[in-house]
Amino acid sequence: MCTVVIDAEPGAARLLAVRDEDPRREWDDLGAWWPQEYPGVIGIRDRRAGGAWLAYDPEARRLAVLLNRADVLALDEDRVRSRGSLALESVAGRPPVAPLPMHGFNLIEVAPEGSRVLSWDGEELRETPIAPGVHMIAHDDLDDRRTPRIEAWLPRFRAAADAGEDAGGLIAQWVALLAETAALPPEDDRAIIRDNRPHGYPTQSLLYCTATIEDGGVTIDEVVLDHPAHLPGSR
Repeated sequence: MCTVVIDAEPGAARLLAVRDEDPRREWDDLGAWWPQEYPGVIGIRDRRAGGAWLAYDPEARRLAVLLNRADVLALDEDRVRSRGSLALESVAGRPPVAPLPMHGFNLIEVAPEGSRVLSWDGEELRETPIAPGVHMIAHDDLDDRRTPRIEAWLPRFRAAADAGEDAGGLIAQWVALLAETAALPPEDDRAIIRDNRPHGYPTQSLLYCTATIEDGGVTIDEVVLDHPAHLPGSR
Protein backbone atom coordinates (compact mmCIF):
# COMPACT_ATOMS: atom_id res chain seq x y z
CA MET A 1 0.00 0.00 0.00
CA CYS A 2 2.76 2.38 -1.03
CA THR A 3 2.11 6.00 -1.97
CA VAL A 4 3.53 8.15 -4.76
CA VAL A 5 3.20 11.91 -5.29
CA ILE A 6 4.31 13.16 -8.69
CA ASP A 7 4.55 16.59 -10.27
CA ALA A 8 4.68 15.92 -14.01
CA GLU A 9 5.53 18.19 -16.89
CA PRO A 10 6.66 17.45 -20.45
CA GLY A 11 10.02 15.70 -20.27
CA ALA A 12 10.44 16.12 -16.52
CA ALA A 13 8.98 15.15 -13.16
CA ARG A 14 9.42 15.48 -9.43
CA LEU A 15 8.48 12.55 -7.26
CA LEU A 16 7.97 11.50 -3.65
CA ALA A 17 7.57 7.74 -3.15
CA VAL A 18 6.86 6.01 0.17
CA ARG A 19 7.53 2.29 0.35
CA ASP A 20 5.36 -0.02 2.46
CA GLU A 21 6.66 -3.56 2.91
CA ASP A 22 6.86 -6.33 5.48
CA PRO A 23 9.82 -5.32 7.71
CA ARG A 24 10.92 -8.96 7.77
CA ARG A 25 11.48 -8.91 3.99
CA GLU A 26 15.05 -7.75 3.49
CA TRP A 27 16.10 -5.27 0.82
CA ASP A 28 19.20 -3.45 -0.38
CA ASP A 29 19.46 0.34 -0.56
CA LEU A 30 19.84 2.24 -3.82
CA GLY A 31 22.60 0.66 -5.86
CA ALA A 32 23.63 -0.81 -9.22
CA TRP A 33 22.60 -4.35 -8.26
CA TRP A 34 22.03 -5.72 -11.78
CA PRO A 35 25.26 -5.01 -13.77
CA GLN A 36 24.81 -7.91 -16.18
CA GLU A 37 21.04 -7.85 -16.81
CA TYR A 38 20.49 -4.08 -16.49
CA PRO A 39 23.81 -2.24 -16.83
CA GLY A 40 23.71 1.29 -15.49
CA VAL A 41 20.37 0.82 -13.74
CA ILE A 42 20.17 1.82 -10.07
CA GLY A 43 17.42 0.76 -7.71
CA ILE A 44 16.21 -0.57 -4.38
CA ARG A 45 16.54 -4.36 -4.57
CA ASP A 46 14.31 -6.94 -2.95
CA ARG A 47 16.66 -9.66 -1.77
CA ARG A 48 14.11 -12.46 -1.84
CA ALA A 49 13.02 -12.14 -5.48
CA GLY A 50 15.94 -10.07 -6.80
CA GLY A 51 13.72 -7.41 -8.38
CA ALA A 52 13.20 -3.72 -7.64
CA TRP A 53 10.57 -1.56 -5.97
CA LEU A 54 12.04 1.57 -7.58
CA ALA A 55 14.58 1.69 -10.40
CA TYR A 56 16.04 4.32 -12.69
CA ASP A 57 18.44 4.63 -15.59
CA PRO A 58 20.27 7.97 -15.23
CA GLU A 59 21.53 7.97 -18.80
CA ALA A 60 18.12 7.31 -20.35
CA ARG A 61 16.39 9.53 -17.73
CA ARG A 62 13.83 6.80 -17.05
CA LEU A 63 12.42 5.96 -13.63
CA ALA A 64 9.78 3.45 -12.50
CA VAL A 65 8.07 2.70 -9.19
CA LEU A 66 5.94 -0.34 -8.41
CA LEU A 67 2.81 -0.26 -6.22
CA ASN A 68 0.57 -3.23 -5.44
CA ARG A 69 -3.16 -3.12 -6.14
CA ALA A 70 -6.06 -5.54 -5.79
CA ASP A 71 -6.72 -8.03 -8.56
CA VAL A 72 -9.20 -10.63 -9.74
CA LEU A 73 -6.54 -13.10 -10.86
CA ALA A 74 -7.23 -16.71 -9.89
CA LEU A 75 -3.74 -18.21 -10.18
CA ASP A 76 -2.17 -20.92 -8.09
CA GLU A 77 0.56 -19.29 -6.02
CA ASP A 78 3.17 -21.61 -7.51
CA ARG A 79 2.34 -20.14 -10.94
CA VAL A 80 2.44 -16.47 -9.92
CA ARG A 81 5.47 -14.59 -11.20
CA SER A 82 7.13 -11.89 -9.10
CA ARG A 83 6.30 -8.29 -9.97
CA GLY A 84 9.86 -7.28 -9.13
CA SER A 85 10.99 -7.36 -12.76
CA LEU A 86 8.49 -4.69 -13.81
CA ALA A 87 10.39 -1.56 -12.76
CA LEU A 88 13.66 -2.93 -14.14
CA GLU A 89 12.14 -3.85 -17.48
CA SER A 90 10.38 -0.50 -17.64
CA VAL A 91 13.53 1.59 -17.32
CA ALA A 92 15.13 -0.70 -19.91
CA GLY A 93 12.38 0.42 -22.30
CA ARG A 94 10.37 -2.81 -22.11
CA PRO A 95 6.99 -2.11 -20.49
CA PRO A 96 4.72 -5.03 -19.54
CA VAL A 97 2.43 -6.66 -22.08
CA ALA A 98 -0.78 -8.46 -21.09
CA PRO A 99 -1.68 -11.12 -20.16
CA LEU A 100 0.56 -11.25 -17.09
CA PRO A 101 0.89 -14.14 -14.60
CA MET A 102 1.16 -11.58 -11.78
CA HIS A 103 -0.98 -10.12 -9.05
CA GLY A 104 -2.30 -6.58 -9.51
CA PHE A 105 -0.05 -3.55 -9.69
CA ASN A 106 0.29 0.11 -10.55
CA LEU A 107 3.54 0.84 -12.36
CA ILE A 108 4.47 4.52 -12.49
CA GLU A 109 6.77 5.29 -15.40
CA VAL A 110 8.67 8.55 -15.92
CA ALA A 111 10.48 9.01 -19.24
CA PRO A 112 11.52 11.87 -21.55
CA GLU A 113 8.41 11.28 -23.65
CA GLY A 114 6.13 11.69 -20.63
CA SER A 115 4.82 10.01 -17.49
CA ARG A 116 2.11 7.39 -17.15
CA VAL A 117 0.61 4.69 -14.94
CA LEU A 118 0.22 1.11 -16.14
CA SER A 119 -2.42 -0.71 -14.06
CA TRP A 120 -3.00 -4.47 -14.08
CA ASP A 121 -6.00 -6.01 -12.28
CA GLY A 122 -5.57 -9.59 -13.51
CA GLU A 123 -7.80 -9.09 -16.53
CA GLU A 124 -6.87 -5.80 -18.17
CA LEU A 125 -3.69 -3.75 -18.50
CA ARG A 126 -4.68 -0.07 -18.60
CA GLU A 127 -2.57 2.97 -19.42
CA THR A 128 -3.27 6.31 -17.74
CA PRO A 129 -1.18 9.23 -19.03
CA ILE A 130 -0.16 11.57 -16.23
CA ALA A 131 -1.14 15.08 -17.25
CA PRO A 132 0.99 18.07 -16.24
CA GLY A 133 0.50 18.94 -12.59
CA VAL A 134 0.55 17.21 -9.21
CA HIS A 135 -1.02 13.80 -8.73
CA MET A 136 -1.16 11.02 -6.13
CA ILE A 137 -1.57 7.28 -6.42
CA ALA A 138 -1.67 4.37 -4.00
CA HIS A 139 -3.44 1.00 -4.40
CA ASP A 140 -6.27 2.25 -6.64
CA ASP A 141 -6.40 4.70 -9.57
CA LEU A 142 -4.52 7.94 -10.12
CA ASP A 143 -5.99 10.75 -7.97
CA ASP A 144 -8.65 8.32 -6.70
CA ARG A 145 -10.54 10.30 -4.04
CA ARG A 146 -11.92 7.02 -2.65
CA THR A 147 -8.44 6.53 -1.19
CA PRO A 148 -8.54 8.44 2.12
CA ARG A 149 -4.91 9.60 2.03
CA ILE A 150 -5.42 11.06 -1.44
CA GLU A 151 -8.62 12.80 -0.40
CA ALA A 152 -6.88 14.22 2.67
CA TRP A 153 -3.54 15.33 1.24
CA LEU A 154 -3.62 15.82 -2.53
CA PRO A 155 -4.86 19.43 -2.22
CA ARG A 156 -1.95 20.21 0.11
CA PHE A 157 0.67 18.72 -2.21
CA ARG A 158 -0.84 20.68 -5.09
CA ALA A 159 -0.82 23.88 -3.07
CA ALA A 160 2.88 23.41 -2.36
CA ALA A 161 3.56 23.18 -6.10
CA ASP A 162 1.43 26.27 -6.76
CA ALA A 163 3.87 28.28 -4.65
CA GLY A 164 6.20 28.23 -7.66
CA GLU A 165 9.30 26.77 -6.00
CA ASP A 166 12.09 25.29 -8.10
CA ALA A 167 12.51 21.52 -8.06
CA GLY A 168 14.67 21.48 -4.92
CA GLY A 169 12.34 23.82 -3.07
CA LEU A 170 9.28 21.81 -4.02
CA ILE A 171 10.85 18.56 -2.83
CA ALA A 172 11.75 20.23 0.48
CA GLN A 173 8.16 21.42 0.90
CA TRP A 174 6.82 17.95 0.14
CA VAL A 175 9.13 16.36 2.70
CA ALA A 176 7.96 18.91 5.29
CA LEU A 177 4.36 18.09 4.40
CA LEU A 178 5.11 14.37 4.71
CA ALA A 179 6.32 15.07 8.24
CA GLU A 180 3.06 16.91 8.91
CA THR A 181 1.03 13.92 7.70
CA ALA A 182 2.92 11.74 10.18
CA ALA A 183 1.09 13.47 13.02
CA LEU A 184 -1.72 11.04 12.20
CA PRO A 185 -1.62 7.63 13.85
CA PRO A 186 0.06 5.27 11.33
CA GLU A 187 -2.98 2.98 11.28
CA ASP A 188 -5.28 5.88 10.29
CA ASP A 189 -6.48 5.33 6.72
CA ARG A 190 -5.52 8.93 5.88
CA ALA A 191 -1.89 8.31 6.90
CA ILE A 192 0.87 8.24 4.29
CA ILE A 193 3.48 6.91 6.72
CA ARG A 194 1.52 3.78 7.47
CA ASP A 195 1.06 0.70 9.60
CA ASN A 196 -1.17 -1.58 7.55
CA ARG A 197 -1.37 -4.43 10.07
CA PRO A 198 -4.72 -3.32 11.54
CA HIS A 199 -6.07 -3.44 7.97
CA GLY A 200 -5.02 -7.06 7.52
CA TYR A 201 -1.63 -6.61 5.81
CA PRO A 202 1.84 -7.15 7.34
CA THR A 203 3.31 -4.06 5.66
CA GLN A 204 4.55 -0.83 7.22
CA SER A 205 6.23 2.25 5.78
CA LEU A 206 9.97 1.56 5.75
CA LEU A 207 11.51 4.32 3.62
CA TYR A 208 10.83 7.11 1.18
CA CYS A 209 12.61 8.42 -1.90
CA THR A 210 12.55 11.82 -3.53
CA ALA A 211 13.55 12.23 -7.16
CA THR A 212 13.90 14.92 -9.80
CA ILE A 213 14.04 13.87 -13.45
CA GLU A 214 14.96 16.61 -15.91
CA ASP A 215 17.21 17.38 -18.87
CA GLY A 216 20.29 17.43 -16.65
CA GLY A 217 19.69 13.90 -15.40
CA VAL A 218 18.18 12.20 -12.38
CA THR A 219 18.68 13.31 -8.77
CA ILE A 220 17.41 10.88 -6.15
CA ASP A 221 17.64 10.51 -2.37
CA GLU A 222 16.56 7.66 -0.11
CA VAL A 223 15.60 8.03 3.56
CA VAL A 224 15.23 4.83 5.60
CA LEU A 225 13.01 5.18 8.67
CA ASP A 226 14.68 4.30 11.97
CA HIS A 227 11.46 2.60 13.07
CA PRO A 228 8.86 1.18 10.67
CA ALA A 229 5.75 3.35 10.25
CA HIS A 230 7.27 6.30 12.12
CA LEU A 231 9.11 9.35 10.88
CA PRO A 232 11.60 10.82 13.34
CA GLY A 233 9.70 13.14 15.67
CA SER A 234 6.26 11.71 14.78
CA ARG A 235 3.87 10.34 17.34
